[in-house]
Amino acid sequence: MTSSEVVFNPLLPEFHANPYPFYRRLRETDPVHHSALGIWVLTRYDDVVMVLRDSRFGREGMAELMEARLGVPARPASTRDMLFRDPPDHTRLRALVSRAFTPRVVEAMRPHIQEIVDGLLDRVQGARGMDVIEDLAYPLPVTVICEMLGVPTADQDVFKQWSADIARSLDAAILPAGSDVITRGQEAGDALREYFRSLIAVRRKEPRPDLLSALIAAEEHGDKLSEPELLATCSLLLIAGHETTVNLIGNGLFALLRHPAELQALADDPALIQTGVEELLRFDGPVQRTGRMTMADVEIGGRQIPKGSIVAAVIGAANRDPAHFPDPDRLDVARQENRHIAFGFGIHFCLGAPLARIEGQVAIGTLLRRWRALKLVSDTPEWRESSVLRGLKTLPVTF
Repeated sequence: MTSSEVVFNPLLPEFHANPYPFYRRLRETDPVHHSALGIWVLTRYDDVVMVLRDSRFGREGMAELMEARLGVPARPASTRDMLFRDPPDHTRLRALVSRAFTPRVVEAMRPHIQEIVDGLLDRVQGARGMDVIEDLAYPLPVTVICEMLGVPTADQDVFKQWSADIARSLDAAILPAGSDVITRGQEAGDALREYFRSLIAVRRKEPRPDLLSALIAAEEHGDKLSEPELLATCSLLLIAGHETTVNLIGNGLFALLRHPAELQALADDPALIQTGVEELLRFDGPVQRTGRMTMADVEIGGRQIPKGSIVAAVIGAANRDPAHFPDPDRLDVARQENRHIAFGFGIHFCLGAPLARIEGQVAIGTLLRRWRALKLVSDTPEWRESSVLRGLKTLPVTF
């Protein structure tokens, strides 16, 4: 296949089902690809890492550029969450919540996470089957992040569709102007902010030992957090705190069930769960790509990318780059040299990575320990529509 024949179109059904052959062709024939969608697509590990840590590639102004391209009303910068802010605002906002997600803090949560997993699996014990997404992968991280934030866990069904609509709207860069996906995403964002506005009013009167009350206290200082930033931060933590972990557990178990020898290795040696989860993150990670905007003209691989361009750093492709991962298309739960970038890189490295790792380890490890005869109901499950966040709609299994 020549470079002129290579396309980057995540809306193609075959791309959606399995993007990795497309990534490989792009990486081999046109690694700095100017897509017909009007964005630059990078698929080599070194290029992706460079974009994620180089200040010539930023997030500030990116949302406004996308809104202009899509013909939707621009929103004030103050309403953007930290994912769409550059330093110093990004640094300030991240510092306010980072202490709640340190490895030490979340490691102390492991016994409680184990209790939640055991309780969820007890519910389906007698059924001899379950939908891994509905019965485990979704309720586990939602329960954990709700408890951390101070959001009533009984409200899960209230924000489930909002969360799905916001996640789908992350595909904005590849969607046509006027797409109702964008409109639904914006409406869901508005609804979620209103939800938090009401909850914050309650917490102002009755503070609790939770992250929401701590953020309200910071907002009341005035110089640390404005009210729009408070609402944006709460919304981000709730959605990012579960969306990607749902997909880590679902994609990871699906990969293991399609590679019985690796599933068996993990079941036989529970000590492999840490390297195993890292390999699952590399092999079919929840976040397939992330975007940046060029703050200056940049040359990559002999190609000039003009200032103000949208660059898609394809994490899913980078994590299968043979220059960094021997035999990259092979799942190996004992893989040692595994510097994957499933959680990103640089200043926007996923704040919740330590928590997601523990939730993945406990959920998958407990499943394999409890039920050795796990089987897929279907080899071709249905994937969610989003191509930025890769995950399954359902994952029915028997045991």
